[in-house]
Amino acid sequence: MALLESGAATEEDHRRLQQWRSSNGRHESTWQKAQQLRQRFASVPSELAMATLDRPDLARRAALKRALGIAALVPAGWLLTRQLPLAAWTADLHTATGERKRVALADGSSLLLSTDTAVNVDLAAGRLTLLRGEMALTVAERSTLTIASPYGQVLASGSDVCVRLNEHDCQVSVISGAVRVQPLSGAELLVVQGQQLRLQATGASAIGSFDVAQPGWRDGVLIAENQPLGDFLRELSRFRPGLLRWAPELEALRVTGSFQVDNTDQVLTLLAASLPVEVVSRTRYWVTVVPRKNSV
Repeated sequence: MALLESGAATEEDHRRLQQWRSSNGRHESTWQKAQQLRQRFASVPSELAMATLDRPDLARRAALKRALGIAALVPAGWLLTRQLPLAAWTADLHTATGERKRVALADGSSLLLSTDTAVNVDLAAGRLTLLRGEMALTVAERSTLTIASPYGQVLASGSDVCVRLNEHDCQVSVISGAVRVQPLSGAELLVVQGQQLRLQATGASAIGSFDVAQPGWRDGVLIAENQPLGDFLRELSRFRPGLLRWAPELEALRVTGSFQVDNTDQVLTLLAASLPVEVVSRTRYWVTVVPRKNSV
């Protein structure tokens, strides 16, 4: 990235970078995280730096250097924990973007990790910690496991539960059986088959319902029923390495159908065939959905 930013990169450098990115989903995921980090730093007000550095006052320049150094270190440490989470990278179990993985646990339970997910497993303590992404856990009949998250924990025994960690909350959905949910604040809740709720820093949301028979990511399927295209593409982008963008005016278009998450290129092709949109690909990892041009 430093070489590209310098402007001295050759065509061979660009070719090697593209080869590295496309050779492994984790490579592309790492590249995208680094890009996000760079973009965050790019938001430092340039007028502040330029106005001071243009002055021929060495003391002022030294002071600004120190100030910007401190200002950069604090958000850098924070961003590294969010955009480049070391805990997720060193987790016991993890998946790359677009990958799903099933793991048989020693107690007879079964764990399924969704795309871009990281989980720590401590069976001696009967505890799984969701660090990132989404997991589905089928707990063995004679076993009790705790799923920990930043917003509370779930106690499950002989049940099937999905837990998804979002940016500001954690969604708990019970596929079968029942679980006990302990928010960070508030009373413990019993959530049964076909029910779900969200855990937040302030407590738990109201319990809602969903159709347990409807296929989902566990079956490799995204279901859309008159869903806004923007919401659908945001969900699809979780399963697709690289950058997926779309024109703002397409947000409200409606999508209905069942789509296989293991082939996101095909999903985009189907969208272009059924909606007034077209897919523009600069590379497989840089795709934009735009309104379809009127035919002449």
